Amino acid sequence: MAKENQHKTRVRFPIGAKLVLIISILVLVSLGVVTMLVSVISTQDVQRTAEDNNFTVNRRAGSQAESSFKSIQAAVFLYLEMLARNRGVEDRDPELDSYFFGRNQSIAAIAVSGEGEGWTLIPNEQFFLSNDTGGETAENYFTAGFLAAGAPADGKIRFFNASPDFQLPLMAMVFARRQDSAPGAGTAGGFDTVAVLFSPDELSESFGTGANSSYAINEAGDLLLHADSDLVLGGANFSGLSIVETMRKEGDNNRQISYTDLDGVGYFGAYYRVPQTDAVVFTTIPHSTVFEAVQSVTRQNLFLTAAVLCIAILLIWFFSKTISTPVRSLASAALQIEQGEFEFNLKPKTRDELGLLTESFGKMSSALSIFGRFTNRDIAVRAMRGEIKPGGLPKHATVFFSDIRGFTEKSESFTKTFGEDASNRIVMWLNEYFTRMVDCVEKTGGVVDKFIGDAVMAHWGTAFTAGSPEKDAFSCVNAALLMRGALMEINAKRAKGDPGNPEIRIGCGINTGIVTAGQIGSEQRMEYTVIGDPVNLASRTEALNKPLGTDILITEDTWNFVGDRLLTEEMPPVSVKGKSQPVRMFAVINYRDTVDGPKTLSELRNLLGIPAPDINKVNTNAEEKKYKIQGS
Repeated sequence: MAKENQHKTRVRFPIGAKLVLIISILVLVSLGVVTMLVSVISTQDVQRTAEDNNFTVNRRAGSQAESSFKSIQAAVFLYLEMLARNRGVEDRDPELDSYFFGRNQSIAAIAVSGEGEGWTLIPNEQFFLSNDTGGETAENYFTAGFLAAGAPADGKIRFFNASPDFQLPLMAMVFARRQDSAPGAGTAGGFDTVAVLFSPDELSESFGTGANSSYAINEAGDLLLHADSDLVLGGANFSGLSIVETMRKEGDNNRQISYTDLDGVGYFGAYYRVPQTDAVVFTTIPHSTVFEAVQSVTRQNLFLTAAVLCIAILLIWFFSKTISTPVRSLASAALQIEQGEFEFNLKPKTRDELGLLTESFGKMSSALSIFGRFTNRDIAVRAMRGEIKPGGLPKHATVFFSDIRGFTEKSESFTKTFGEDASNRIVMWLNEYFTRMVDCVEKTGGVVDKFIGDAVMAHWGTAFTAGSPEKDAFSCVNAALLMRGALMEINAKRAKGDPGNPEIRIGCGINTGIVTAGQIGSEQRMEYTVIGDPVNLASRTEALNKPLGTDILITEDTWNFVGDRLLTEEMPPVSVKGKSQPVRMFAVINYRDTVDGPKTLSELRNLLGIPAPDINKVNTNAEEKKYKIQGS
């Protein structure tokens, strides 16, 4: 029962848990704010640095591409000028071709077309041989028709991705060249369209892999340069990229932006239009790469926060133990007091206010323990809980009285033997007896009402009940039988004839009926007791044990509830003062289903050493005339 109540009153929010929660929130909030501020500031700094670096890389790649394109264009101009001043394009000097292509090994072929004329191809034979391809591929490429539009009217250099046709990383650049009067140069004053097929390998360093990725496209969005050669060889088109659309929308020459591409990945991107060309160089870097360091630091800060939090929780938990443990001990002690247990060992373990409170609580428990010996503890506890209300209530109860046989003679024997120490000896002797008797009452759910000298008064079905009057009545008789067994055990250990520890025999009277139960007394002192005719009859029944030669007598009202479970023997009916009809009495011999112990009243008297009385000569109370035995 105490465990169930302790479970019910368990603290929902312990002090330790509250301290851990509060400090954890403070630590999380403070470190969280610091981590957030550091993350935001670091992110902003890293973003600015990444954007500046990306823009710088883009400008450098664009400048290198511009320089490379102009270098190729200048070399081709010079070569064509030399051809024009020498024999012309059709009648070239092989040594001049060898000299030019030896100095410009990245150029695979040059094609020249005058106004209204076809293409004149000048191939780099060594280039095609080293790349295991023939010059006819280049000739087919220039005659395929996609360059039929001629030189750009705006004077810009146009670029094309020739890699898919050759399955080599090749670009074609097309530009206009003013004709002169040199032999074989075409009509003076016109323009030639010059197409140069070249390998962009020298730009691979600027457009290579790394944190920043650069690539170039033409006006149509066709990929010209990229670190991934498969994209170039496959003829990829980047027109649908967000950064390309932004470039076309803005119409400016360079810009740095942040965007999210079709794959859902965020990038920082910059673009640079190569002057006098339709080529645009882009440089990008993923957000994840830029912020990887910041995220790493943030993760470290989170790990640090977790570590600090764990350490803080451990420290707080151990600190809270110095508070919660004494408080829990006090709460447990208070619960014990609530259950009526006043004796426990409670010592202060600290020298603070909790230690002072614990010390005071211990003194209070000692006082309550002493107080509990002078009153019925169970009743006091139930009254404290409000389970017993002021006033009387009718209860169908079973009342018990017991008395020590020959107590007056035993007291006189103590006085004669021990003199001044007799009182102390008597009290110690009685206390041992009462301890065992009270234990039998409490084991069976009864309430010890009071001690009247050497007598014990108890009742069942009042403050506590086993569930029904039948069960309460049997519990009472069961307690009396336990008392019989306890006395037999105690007496067996006593030395025969010991004046300081004489043998004890008792008589028990039990009656069942409707009584009035309640707190009776004054405002200064009250006790929970029962009153009524059934109580008086139980007392008078107890007095009949001596003349009838029994130790446990029950009335007919009790026997009606328990007679089928006990071995009993009916005694002569007794006329009781206040009763119009004689009261039937029954001597309790044993449990009906037991195999041990006495089976008849004669066996019981032999076991307990009770002489069989002559019923016809019994005068139970000649002074008060309370009973009259109906003898035969």
